[in-house]
Amino acid sequence: MAEETTSKVTMEKIVNLCRRRGFIFQSSEIYGGLASCWDYGPLGVELKRNVKEAWWKDMVQSRDDMVGLDTSILMHPEVWVASGHLKNFSDPLVECKACKKRWRADELEAQVCPGCGGELGDERQFNLMFKTFMGPVEDEGAIVYLRPETAQGMFVNFQNVVTTTRKKLPFGIAQVGKSFRNEITTGNFIFRDREFEQMEIEYFVKPGTQDKWFEYWINERMNWWLSLGMRKEHLKFREHCKEELAHYALGCYDINFLFPMGWSELEGIASRGDYDLTQHANCSGKNLMYNDDETKEHYLPYVIEPSAGVDRGVLAFLCDAYDEDIADGEERVILRFHPRIAPIKAAVLPLSKKEPLASLARDVFNNLRTDWVVQYDDTQSIGRRYRRQDEIGTPFCITVDFQSLEDNQVTIRERDSMQQIRIPIAELKCTLACKLAGKPFTG
Repeated sequence: MAEETTSKVTMEKIVNLCRRRGFIFQSSEIYGGLASCWDYGPLGVELKRNVKEAWWKDMVQSRDDMVGLDTSILMHPEVWVASGHLKNFSDPLVECKACKKRWRADELEAQVCPGCGGELGDERQFNLMFKTFMGPVEDEGAIVYLRPETAQGMFVNFQNVVTTTRKKLPFGIAQVGKSFRNEITTGNFIFRDREFEQMEIEYFVKPGTQDKWFEYWINERMNWWLSLGMRKEHLKFREHCKEELAHYALGCYDINFLFPMGWSELEGIASRGDYDLTQHANCSGKNLMYNDDETKEHYLPYVIEPSAGVDRGVLAFLCDAYDEDIADGEERVILRFHPRIAPIKAAVLPLSKKEPLASLARDVFNNLRTDWVVQYDDTQSIGRRYRRQDEIGTPFCITVDFQSLEDNQVTIRERDSMQQIRIPIAELKCTLACKLAGKPFTG
C-alpha cells in the first residue's frame, strides 16, 4: 500500500472547529490579534491539560526511574553561553528589499520574495532567543533570555537531583514547561509558535549503553502516542542524516505525524552524548561527575532526550480525531478522542427542564463532576445535543428521561458507535469509570 502523503482533514476545518467550539482563540483578538500567539479556550485548556497529565502519569508517575522538575524560564546568561545557544541557535535570514518582509533562507525555493516577488538581500544569521533585561537598568549587564528549551534547566540541576534523590543510573529527569523562540516565520495554526510548551526528558545513562537506551526510547515514545488512540498510519519515524545532526549528536529520530500540511515533526528523540554536562562543568567550574557506587567509576553520563511539543501534540490529536459521518440521516462532525484526553468525559442531558426531572438530572451531574469534567446541557432537541457533544469529542452522553423518575435508571450513549445501554443511577459512576478506562460498551 502506498504511503499517505496528504491528510484527509484540512487545516481550515480544524481552525474553524477550534474557534467555533472554544478550543483555541487568536491571542488579543479584539485588538486584531498577535501573530502566532494563541489562547486556549474552555475546551482547549482541558484537552491540553489532559495531554500533559497523560504524559506525566506515564513518563514520571508510573516509573521508578524518573523524577520531575519545574525550572525557571529565566536562567543565568552563562547557561546559554555554555549550551551554545548564544552563538549557534540561529536561522538564516533574508529580507526583501521592496516590502521589507523577512524570510528563512533555507525554506525559500527561489531567490525572490514569496510576498511581493521583490529582490532579496544578503543572507545573515538571526538568533532565535528572546532577549530582555532583569532589573531597572537596561544595559549589557542586565541582559537575560527567555529560555528556548526546557532541557538546560535539567542539565544544570543534574547534581542537585542525584544528591537529593539518590537515583542510580540509568534514570531520567522530566519537565513540562513553556519555551520561547523568536521564529522568523511561523504558521500552520499552533504547529509553530513563538511561545509554546514542551514535554521533555533527559535520560542519563552509563557511557557505552547509549545505543540500547536510544532504541528503547524511540520505541517507547512511539508506543505512547499509539496508546492514546493515534492511528498508526498517521505516524512514522524519520532518521536524521549525518548532515542534519548537531555537532554533538550521536543520532536523532523524529516521530512524524501526517498533519494537514503533510508529514512534519511531532517529537524528536536524540542521543546527545555527554556534550551538555561537559559544557556546563567546564563553564561553571563545578564537578558534575557521576559516582558509580557499583563500579567505583567517576564519569559524565550520556544523555538520551525525547522532546515533544505540547501544542503540536494537541494539534495532532485534533487532526487525528476529526471525522465526518452520517447519523440519523444527518452529517455529523465528530472528534474521536481517546477517553484519557477528551476535554469532557460525559454530558448529562435531561429530556425536560421541568421539575422533578431537572432536579434528578442535576443530582446525577453533581455526583459525576466530583470525579470528572462533565457538562450539563438541557437546550434544544436531544439529537442536537448529541451532535454538539460528538463535535467536541465527549465519549459518553447520559440521558435522564421521565422513566428515570420511576425506575431510577439512565441511558448511556457511546459517541463512536452510538450504542445505548440503560443502567441504574446507583451504578452509573462505577460503570462510567470502567468505560472511560476502555472496557467494552455493554450493559
